Parts: sequence; structure tokens; C-alpha cells
Amino acid sequence: MFQSLLIWLLSLVTAGTPVVIKEQGAFTVGGTMLQRPGVYDNAKFVGWSEQIETGQSYRADHAFVDYQIPVRARKNSLIFIHGFGGDGVVWQMTPDGRPGFATLMLEKRWPVYIVDLPGRGRAGRTTATTTTKPVADEMFWFDIWRIGVWPDYNPGVQFPIDAEYLSQFFRQMTPDLSNHTLDADATTEIANKVGNSILITHSAGGMPGWMAAMNSDAVRGVAAYEPGGFVFPDDDMPDKIDGLTGGVAPVGVPREQFMKLTQIPIVMYFGDYIPDTVSDKLGDENWRVRLAMARHFADAINKNGGNATLVELPKIGIYGNTHFLMQDLNNAQLARLLHQWMAENDLN
Repeated sequence: MFQSLLIWLLSLVTAGTPVVIKEQGAFTVGGTMLQRPGVYDNAKFVGWSEQIETGQSYRADHAFVDYQIPVRARKNSLIFIHGFGGDGVVWQMTPDGRPGFATLMLEKRWPVYIVDLPGRGRAGRTTATTTTKPVADEMFWFDIWRIGVWPDYNPGVQFPIDAEYLSQFFRQMTPDLSNHTLDADATTEIANKVGNSILITHSAGGMPGWMAAMNSDAVRGVAAYEPGGFVFPDDDMPDKIDGLTGGVAPVGVPREQFMKLTQIPIVMYFGDYIPDTVSDKLGDENWRVRLAMARHFADAINKNGGNATLVELPKIGIYGNTHFLMQDLNNAQLARLLHQWMAENDLN
């Protein structure tokens, strides 16, 4: 009897908070349409994968967004922007089936909008001329994303160290069919369509986030998880920081545009295994230089009257996080940190 009661109580703790959804759906934003000249002839058949294009159209280059809005939703929505090599699924779930960041925030009554940027995932229809081919690169990304130095996992890592998890993790990667010129405009259009919102960005999604925050009045805040690039006023930029993977250079924008970032709260989160000194390891160096530039970025925001916080997780006693913080074993703890930051900045 006692054991059955204990099991029931534990199930309540681990099952998560029930969520009642008021509305859910999907839509596309932006994009182009190619229209071939001539008149379409519906009597001609060439094949399923080959077409006579005369008179036909082709819609592409849009972003895909799916969303869920809970009952008693909070005043601001969360827009999740993914990084390089993936799509919005990284925010929705973990490779071993734990609730993803979007679900964890949905449980706290945040409306969530999950984005697949143009040329990725469900937005794979593109006008970019690309060649896709199998490239064996998983060991490289294992290192770059600070899971470890192949074949060894980092000590104390929050990434599950079993072969099945690693397989599922890499299988969530998607082909990149984008020309990488559409991400910022797509993110801006999404923010304008959704309305009052907080951008939650990851890695290469950081730069589209900064651009959208400068270009859309709907953006109320930005939470960036290990952003890969940074903007600065073009009359006051730091030097490029060199490193083993090419380093990181500041991106200059007009001061008037940059000042828009000083009008909203900004937080950046960086995980573990990032050294302060030069290293001969790819992952170490890639994120050493980006963390150093993030410090310059936070300083630039704050010295211009803004509100930017840089959180280096090991410095607040949270250890073991990889580049994929939102899927690490302690992602629920990190989601609570984000929720707390939004509450402290009156964003909820």
C-alpha cells in the first residue's frame, strides 16, 4: 500500500504540469514565388520528379512556424529560433523524449512559436541552388558543440553518454538548403506577425535575433543561448578576436539602430568547458572567442544605457552544459532560470 502510494506521488513529480491548449496551428512567413513564362499544358506528363515548367509557379524561401497558445496565456509570446545544422525540433523535445524547452515554458503558460528558418526542416523549399551530399562530420560537431573531444565525453557532462542518445541526437540534424540571406528578415516578419514577444535564440540564430530586435517594435526582450555573432555600433567596434575556427568579427550597424537594443532586456547564457586562454582544441577555441565577444557586446549595451546580462553558468554553480543547453539533462533547471529572468524584467 505504502509503496503504491509512493510510486503514485513520484509520478506526479515527474509527469510534468498538465497543459490546456487554447489554440494551436502553423503558418508560413515571407518567401518568394517564381513564375515561369508561357501557358501551362495539363495534357503533358513527363514524370513525378521532372516537369515541363512552362507556365508553372514555385513558392519558396519562407519560414515555417508552428505554435501553441495555452489558456490564461501570458502577455508576451516566446519565439524560438534554432541554430546551424538543425530546425525548430531542438526546442520542442530532447533526443531521449524528455520535455523540450518549448514544452517546459508552455507549462508555465507562455505561448510558444517554433521556427524553422528558410531552407531548413519544414521550410526546405528554397530558390537557392545547392548540392546536397553525404558528409561524414559527426565527430567534428561532437567537438565543436563541446560534448567532448572525440571519442571521450567531457567529465561531468550534462549530455547523456550512451550510444543510442548520441545516434538520436545526430539524426535530428537537417540539410541546410538556405543561402543564409533570409534569416533576419524572416525572424523580423515573424515577430511582427506574432506581436509582443521575446526572442529565444540559439547559436547561429543569435544574429537573426539581434537584427529582428532592432527592426521590429514587437520584440520585448531577447534570451540568447550561446549566440554565435554580435552587432556593435559602427562608430565603436571592438577588434576581431582570432581563433582556431576562424575567430569572430563584430558586425557593425548604425548607432541609431544599435540603440534599439538598449531599450529591451537582454540575457545571454553560456555553458561549460569554455576556456579563457588559447587552446588547440576546436570546440574550446570556437567558443572561447565567442564568449569573449559576448562580454564586449554586453558591455556595449550597458555602457549605452541598456540592460544586458551575461550568464556564464559555471560561475553560478551550474556545470556540465554543452552547446545544446536546451536539450541537456538539466534543461528544466535552465528553463526555470529563463522564467525567473523574464519575471524579474516584467516580461510575463
